[in-house]
Amino acid sequence: MACLSPSQLQKFQQDGFLVLEGFLSAEECVAMQQRIGEIVAEMDVPLHCRTEFSTQEEEQLRAQGSTDYFLSSGDKIRFFFEKGVFDEKGNFLVPPEKSINKIGHALHAHDPVFKSITHSFKVQQPHFGGEGALVLIHGEVVHKSKQNLSDRSRQAYTFHLMEASGTTWSPENWLQPTAELPFPQLYT
Repeated sequence: MACLSPSQLQKFQQDGFLVLEGFLSAEECVAMQQRIGEIVAEMDVPLHCRTEFSTQEEEQLRAQGSTDYFLSSGDKIRFFFEKGVFDEKGNFLVPPEKSINKIGHALHAHDPVFKSITHSFKVQQPHFGGEGALVLIHGEVVHKSKQNLSDRSRQAYTFHLMEASGTTWSPENWLQPTAELPFPQLYT
């Protein structure tokens, strides 16, 4: 098992991100892809909750910020969609599996496949040698994901880690811990 080398740590500090090839095994990647396929096939999103995800601030406030569906998603598994995938009545214009922008935000807590990977020893003590890459992005690096206009899913599993000791989580952050799902401790 290998942790970050001094050169990797220096690159992360210098660039604000680091790509670690081989973090997840091919089997783990397949398990997550299969499970997401099942989750999407089973999704039942009421018409009034079919929210298009946006990284544009004005659109966020209009589409997400004004709806409880987005703001209360921190402790639930909810679906957010690409722009232009619904007709005026909220019906899908594309196959549902091609409509998803993101599924948030509690896969790590409620789904056994994602929970087993998120809370695995390899996340606590990073080691490498599989075929799935881990991209570390420093929390102070501004980043966003534009609309996916390709015919392929991005197939990225994103989770956030933060230092809890001496840290105050901003009450202005839309993602807040709840009594039902406080932020879990990765290290005990």
